[in-house]
Amino acid sequence: MAEAQKGESILRGIAVSGGVCRGKLVVLDRVRPKVRKQEVPASDVANEINRLERALVETRQQILDVQRKVSERMGAQEGSIFDAHLLVLEDRTLLDEVVRIIQEEKVNAEHAFHTVAERYAATLAAIEDDYLRERATDMRDVTARVLNNLLGLDAEVDLRHLKEPCIIVSHDLTPSNTAQLDRRNVLGFAIDVGSKTSHTAIMARSLRIPAIVGLKEASGKLHTGQYALLDGFNGVIIANPTDQTLFEYGELIRKHVTLQDRLRDVLDKPAVTLDGHHVFLSANIEQPADAEAVKTNGAEGVGLFRTEYLFIKSESLPTEEQQYEAYREAAAALKPMPLVIRTLDLGGDKFLAHLPGPAEINPFMGWRAIRFCLQERDIFREQLRAILRASADGNVKMMYPMISGLTELNQANELLEEYKKELRTENVPFNDALEVGAMIETPSAVMVADSLAKRLKFFSIGTNDLIQYSLAVDRMNERIAHLYEPTHPAIVRLIKATVDAAHKHKVWVSVCGEMGSDPVLAPLLVGLGVDELSASPPSVPAIKFIIRRLKLTEAKELADFALDCESAVEILGRCQELARQIAPSLFEGK
Repeated sequence: MAEAQKGESILRGIAVSGGVCRGKLVVLDRVRPKVRKQEVPASDVANEINRLERALVETRQQILDVQRKVSERMGAQEGSIFDAHLLVLEDRTLLDEVVRIIQEEKVNAEHAFHTVAERYAATLAAIEDDYLRERATDMRDVTARVLNNLLGLDAEVDLRHLKEPCIIVSHDLTPSNTAQLDRRNVLGFAIDVGSKTSHTAIMARSLRIPAIVGLKEASGKLHTGQYALLDGFNGVIIANPTDQTLFEYGELIRKHVTLQDRLRDVLDKPAVTLDGHHVFLSANIEQPADAEAVKTNGAEGVGLFRTEYLFIKSESLPTEEQQYEAYREAAAALKPMPLVIRTLDLGGDKFLAHLPGPAEINPFMGWRAIRFCLQERDIFREQLRAILRASADGNVKMMYPMISGLTELNQANELLEEYKKELRTENVPFNDALEVGAMIETPSAVMVADSLAKRLKFFSIGTNDLIQYSLAVDRMNERIAHLYEPTHPAIVRLIKATVDAAHKHKVWVSVCGEMGSDPVLAPLLVGLGVDELSASPPSVPAIKFIIRRLKLTEAKELADFALDCESAVEILGRCQELARQIAPSLFEGK
């Protein structure tokens, strides 16, 4: 598309949420609370500290309210974004420094808080690591809330009361701002800063709002009232688009609508290849209410119920009874379809405000998932009992996260048997034949998969962590994002080794990580022998669409090529070639 057309201006950034939209722009001003330094008499110092504490309490309640709404609307992963915000309010190093400044310099609370918080944010913003630099935005989001509460001001940006559909342009949108977005009036948004790993980008994808970040100077070059077209597939915003541009994008939109109609046609059909091989196609969920999306998107069950949601949305640890009701509700809604419940996967980047974890230099390698549960026995006991009880009301299966070896599996299974005995003694019904599986997320688990398979009914490969741990790549770090390669020959061979060990013992294998949600990689996984793909509910129709146009023989040929290939780029290229060949309409315009 030509960029030199008269009147038309094109700005390029980073595409983070797919879709095309067009409409009038609303450019938001960067408004921050004005904070003035005021000296206070010694007699008022205690009052200033009390004002600070009240503002912190009020801010905490506001963030909890936003977190609860986001979790209910978008899911647990998006809700957990605000855990970092809550932890800022509990950072004793920061808060003690604020109190020290109030006491020693005898100044107002807002000046002291702004001084310290801005120093923290500036330090984060100066770090070379892109992921940590993004956290400066979170810090400033919390700071603005606290200052607004101290100053008695409303939130700086209110996007809930837009009067007509528009495209938002801003220097930045905080996670709190993004949580307010209403799809009825926000067609899409474009911001100057950010990356694919920013919390704002993550939330845009969950809301399915077309979005572009990293535009650098868009908010200074574009103006409210201008007509523009935003392409969230390719990271382009076009101001004053010509008739030719609108025509070309109109064709793209029409093809997208046609594709959606074709995807709807396969919803009620099985995921069976052209030569009769059935691939079990499941969905990942985070709360019982997601069961409806499982059905409407044509999935055959749930391959991953992330139970962290129940803990993230609560202000205190959920009881056994509360967990049981949630699991039972999901099981009953899906019955007779299977519901695979993953036990608590806290740790890494998912510690809770009301259950603070230890300060760890490398939390992804630390106290998380099954390690956490085996030490926090009371929490684990309540969850295992709740899952067992729910198994009486539906087709429930259970799996442990991040099993790294046989010792952890044996310890977990011993506890499970202990709690089964408790329930028998209490005459509480449960399915004694409950199928138990494990997540394969570490290279060590792959290496001992033969031993694990003797003691389990199924494996679920968590490709996100398997890739991260195998390639030593932090998947949230944009500086080394190019090294995070799902088609790396090592990953392909680890998946094949897992499948072979499982099938040797008649154990079935699922993939529930991001690879399982990518239509381009579905043929490769099928060819490697994976029995089930478990994807986000909206991804299910596209995966089913491509499987129904695939031959198992083609998938096996692709897998054989990948197992012999030495290049991740070549493997990905062959995957893309096959996917476009058998389902070209899935990829037009992208």
